[in-house]
Amino acid sequence: MAIDQLDGRLLRLLAEQPRIGVLEASRRLGVARGTVQARLDRLQSTGVIRGFGPDVDPKALGYPVTAFATLEIKQGQGADVRTHLAGVPEVLELHTTTGHGDMLCRLVARSNADLQRVIDRVVGFEGIVRASTAIVMENPVPLRVVPLVRQAAAAEG
Repeated sequence: MAIDQLDGRLLRLLAEQPRIGVLEASRRLGVARGTVQARLDRLQSTGVIRGFGPDVDPKALGYPVTAFATLEIKQGQGADVRTHLAGVPEVLELHTTTGHGDMLCRLVARSNADLQRVIDRVVGFEGIVRASTAIVMENPVPLRVVPLVRQAAAAEG
């Protein structure tokens, strides 16, 4: 879905001020309240905005170790592996991939020793043949979308 410059400004404002109300957003953007509400509704219904939940930091919850595990799975076991991994709370994300491995998951743990427990739980499923894990040392560019929003809005402007 293409976004225009007003959508981009609205998305950036929401990224910077996630608790802002529609009325205040309309004031800051210089457009009518109804316009902001209509834009928000459209951005939600088209999937551009996926939610308004809090951005929770696993470290603050006591999970300072992050790792990525590349998983090789048995042919035909994808659905069962997905179900298994969805039941592991420390699996924050799961992606199916091409190249080396079939799935890539982002894991968190309370410590390096606890990471072993998490990995054992992840691979302790018959559909997973092999896992290769890399521990995150630093996250100098955390997940971000505002630069992408700027680029997408500029392309339409």
